[in-house]
Formats: sequence, C-alpha cells, structure tokens
Amino acid sequence: MDGVVIRSAGEGPATWAMESLFERLASGEETGGTLGVSLITQPPGVATPLHVHTHEAEAFYLLDGTMTYQAGEVRHELSAGSFIYLPSGIPHAFRVTGAIPVRFLGLTVPGGLMALYDEVGAPARERRLPGRDATPAEEEIRRWNEVAPRYGLRVVGPPIPADSAIDSS
Repeated sequence: MDGVVIRSAGEGPATWAMESLFERLASGEETGGTLGVSLITQPPGVATPLHVHTHEAEAFYLLDGTMTYQAGEVRHELSAGSFIYLPSGIPHAFRVTGAIPVRFLGLTVPGGLMALYDEVGAPARERRLPGRDATPAEEEIRRWNEVAPRYGLRVVGPPIPADSAIDSS
C-alpha cells in the first residue's frame, strides 16, 4: 500500500535529545513531506526558549503530565487531554511542570522538523528518558545553533521561568 504508514508500539526510530525521548510515528519522508508525528516524553523542568518556526505549523496533544505553554504573549496551562495548534510564525515556548514526565503527540505540517532532533541528539538505545545517557547540554546547544536555521527555527527569547505565574485565557 503505497504511502501508508503503520507503526505498532515501540516500532520506528527513537532519538534522545533535549533530555527527552522522541519516538517517530511518521516522518515527513514517509508521508511525502505532508506530515510528521512523534510521541514525545520529557521530564519535569524541561523548557524551550521562545522560538518561531517559519516552515511548518505545529500541534500537540497531551497524553500525560502538565506544561505551561506560551503562544504569542499569552501563557496557558495544559494537562492531559489538552490540545494546542500553532500556525507557523507564532513565537512560542513551553516548560514541563509538575512532578511527572509529560507525554504528548507532536505533529508538524508539513513534515520534516523531527529530523532536527535526529541531528542534534543521539539514537535512543531504549524507550526511556536518557538520564545519564543524554548528550552533554553544551554539545547539544552547539548543534542546535548550527542546524536550526536550516529547519526554519529561530530563537527569539528566553525560556519560560520556572517560577512563572500562568495568565491563561
């Protein structure tokens, strides 16, 4: 069946990057560039800097855990069952909150962004958070700075502070 992608649990490539586990469900390459989907697990405290994607829209559907998500100037508290869609060009950032890891489906349209994590991270030897097996932060940041522009990703501000209040609307 040309173009059909089917994955059972634990199949497909997995990458450790950003202290996190990215499990590929469908890559842009597999979907003719139209869609990328990954199951992402991140530990409490992980935060992205405020950034913009210029090539794709992004959507998250949270399965477990909580996060503070900033889209534009507004911050939202997301929990299991929450969904967020971000058109390209919207500055955004998030911080994983609470005491348990967050798990979510990450979707990009068009596909292709997940290859960035493969470039900056390392193949996951197991389906778990990397812990001590993580790439050193300094090395990963250096790789991000080198490759992110090729993926249309621009950092435009700092991460959400750990003690930041939520002004959800």
